[in-house]
Amino acid sequence: MRVLVQRVLEAKVRVNGKTVGEIGKGLLLFVGFTDTDTSKEINYLVDKVINLRIFDDENGVMNNSLLNIGGSILSVSQFTLYADTSKGRRPSYVKALNGNDACKLYDEFNQKLSNKGLKIQTGIFGADMKVSLINDGPVTIMLEKEAV
Repeated sequence: MRVLVQRVLEAKVRVNGKTVGEIGKGLLLFVGFTDTDTSKEINYLVDKVINLRIFDDENGVMNNSLLNIGGSILSVSQFTLYADTSKGRRPSYVKALNGNDACKLYDEFNQKLSNKGLKIQTGIFGADMKVSLINDGPVTIMLEKEAV
């Protein structure tokens, strides 16, 4: 499982010209799954995301988590996080989990974030989404948990 985390001042996702998810200060998460992912990887990454200390404290040091600042999350599914570009010029997505199973894990991931008391907005799984954001910093971090 991979989660690309971007610290944002604001972010939104649109589908067919309509805003389906929008947040202010918080985290924009691009979320991808591979065929070995389970709830174990989800639990690990939910904990990592909400406790990741990447927000400034009163001294301008990245020492606060999303929980500390009361921020929001915009979660967007993105199978392309598992693109394999090792051969040729066209990415292969054979490492990405199939849509039906990935959708179930994506819903579970978002539900577990919501269960932590956070404000969660999402895109629409499988849709052609237009994402806009103001990256704060910029701060962009790749999180990954492989099944063991």
